[in-house]
Formats: sequence, C-alpha cells, structure tokens
Amino acid sequence: MCINDGNRRDFLKTAAAAGVGIAGVQALAAPGAAQAQERTLDFGGSLALTNVRVFDGNGLTTPRTVVIDNGRIGISALGARKIDCNGAVLLPGLIDAHLHLQDLGTLQQLTAYGVTTGLDMACFPASRADSLRNQPGLTDIRSACTPAVAPGSPQSHIPTFPADGVVTGPEQATQFVRARVAEKADYIKIIVDEPGLSPETIKALVKAAHSAGKLVMAHAVSAALVERALTAGVDMIHHVPLDSPLSPAVATRYSVGGPVSVPTLTMMEGFAALGIPGFDYAAAEGSVTALRRAGARILAGTDSNRTPGIPVQPAFGVSMHHEFELLVRAGLTTREVLNSATSLPAQAFGLRDRGAVRVGYRADLVLIDGDPLADIRATRNIQRVWVGGIEYAPAA
Repeated sequence: MCINDGNRRDFLKTAAAAGVGIAGVQALAAPGAAQAQERTLDFGGSLALTNVRVFDGNGLTTPRTVVIDNGRIGISALGARKIDCNGAVLLPGLIDAHLHLQDLGTLQQLTAYGVTTGLDMACFPASRADSLRNQPGLTDIRSACTPAVAPGSPQSHIPTFPADGVVTGPEQATQFVRARVAEKADYIKIIVDEPGLSPETIKALVKAAHSAGKLVMAHAVSAALVERALTAGVDMIHHVPLDSPLSPAVATRYSVGGPVSVPTLTMMEGFAALGIPGFDYAAAEGSVTALRRAGARILAGTDSNRTPGIPVQPAFGVSMHHEFELLVRAGLTTREVLNSATSLPAQAFGLRDRGAVRVGYRADLVLIDGDPLADIRATRNIQRVWVGGIEYAPAA
C-alpha cells in the first residue's frame, strides 16, 4: 500500500470540510457534482512517487521514482513532494474503448475505478458529450456522438434520437459524416445490423468518413454482420458474435492491416444470460480466442451504459476489471490484457499523449497493490488515481 502521512481517506474528508486543497471541478447540471469536488485533490507543485514498480508494456520495472509535474510525467524530483509507495505497482491510466456517456456521475464512477479515458460509442444530443469534455481531474472523453442507423431500426425509434442519424441510402453518407464533424464527433459509428443499412450504404459511409479523416467504428453482433463490416473496410469492429464463433479464416482478416476488435465480453456475457434463443456466450469467448490466435489487436471495452430500454447495463468503471478477467479466460495473457486497456487503445485511437508511463505524457496513473501480471484481479486493488496529475479518491 502506498504510504503517506496518515490515512489519506480521512485526510480527504477533513480537507473537504475545511476547504483546503480541493480542486474545483466545474459543476454541471447533473447529480454528484459536490461529491466530485470532495473526492478530488490538487495540492499544487510537483509530486514524486518513490519506490514504485511501473508496468512498462512488457513487465514490471524494479522500484523507481515517477514524477508528476504540471499534469504530466516529469523528469526531476528536485523540490517535489514525495510519497513512498513501498513497492506498489503503477499502471498507465486505463482506457475503456466502448461505453455510453450519461452525465457527470459517469465520469466520477469511471475515475474512481482507474478509467482515466472513456471512448464513447453513441451519445446524443451532441451537447451532452460537449458538457462532459475537459473536466479537470475526471475521466477524459472522446465521442462518436450520433451513430448511423437504418430507417425503422430500434435506435431510430428512440424518442431523442436525432433525425439526421437515420441514413436511407449511400447518397446520404457524405451528409451524415458532415453532420457528425459539425457536432465534433471524434470518430464515426455505424450500426451494422439485420435488417439494417445496406452493404452499399455502409461502404459509402466508410468512404465518406475516411475522406473526412475519421476512423470508423462498426457495431456487429453476429458472424454474418462481422463479415459485412470487414468487407466494408471499417477500422474497428465492436462486439463479437453470439451466434457462432469467428472462424480462423475470418479472425485472420483482423490481423495485419485489418480492423481492431473491441469484444465487449461483459456485454456479451450479459446478453447471453438473458436466455435469448441462439445467443451463446461460448461463441463470444471462442471468437476472442480465435482473434488472439490470429494476432488481431484486441482492446478492452465494457459497453457500460444507463440507456433506457437496454436490458444489460454494465456499471461504469468496475465493469472494466470484470472485462479484464473475461479476456484472460478467453486466452489473453495478463500482459496482453493490460496493454488492451493502455498502450493499444492509445495507439488505435491516435491518443499520442497517454497509454504509457513516459516523460511528457499525461499523468493519468493508477496505483495498485499486488502484481496484475501474476493475477489480473490485482487491478481491483486501487490505492490512488491521478487524471492529468489531479488525484481522485478511488472507490472503496
């Protein structure tokens, strides 16, 4: 456990009551803003974490010192406030590659469980995502904003779903992408479903998105739909089939030059448990095993949401650690799992300032007890969390 002068949680409560050293998180019209202020500390100056073992993408380093300076990983510990971490393990901040933003409470929950970057895969209206961007000391976000859906699809019937998210044919692809760029979407999301968008429309959307310099995310939950997404040339395929495992031949298409996979096993497990005919979690797990054997890039994503009408709603933050355990059961090594939530999503989404504990990178850090390479469940033993150098009290 990381050692400090006294019990940190008790100090946090005392400091909050006295108004000492509390980082003022901008309040939004959402529940929990006061709680966020009480859980966030910013003492100013630089901080040196001494005697800490760092996960460097391959293994754990010998005990060393990591400096936090002005929100970034610094160089010199001269004059820094020191914290002896007593051999605890320091991870880069975790990145959830598939979730659905709700409100400020979403960010609070994510931060408390060490998820310092959240990649939203559908959030509307666009003003909701805008209101959650750049919140000091809380999870940093990116968003797809409005996804492309087919007329008559379940998504199109959501009362608040934007009309310009319904794409009737390939001739509307450019218009759809322009609308997403205008609402500051960071990437483009396409719902590949049956019945749904035609193959020609999907290909037109991919072409328009790439012309606009945007990555394309595809939602696909059956083996046939995965093949349709592969044929369209999308950049990432979210979810894995619940009807049958991906064949070795299809899994190979994800490898060199192919799309990234975000299996969301937590969500697949939840839907399989509903007893829907034809849904089998073994198919999802088998698909991940096949993808790993084929050398595909696999990212950790939970599909956490509080969307009305969705029967499976993984909890924000804590479900990330469950996702890790499911990925290990599907055949990934613990090292691969840690990379799936740090360096790999940073690379895949072009986030060049995070994903590793490296000088100059954002000080997005998670300090844990235990060795996650020996037992991935150690990631649950969170002692401290920093987002952009601002400390946030972890979940109990």
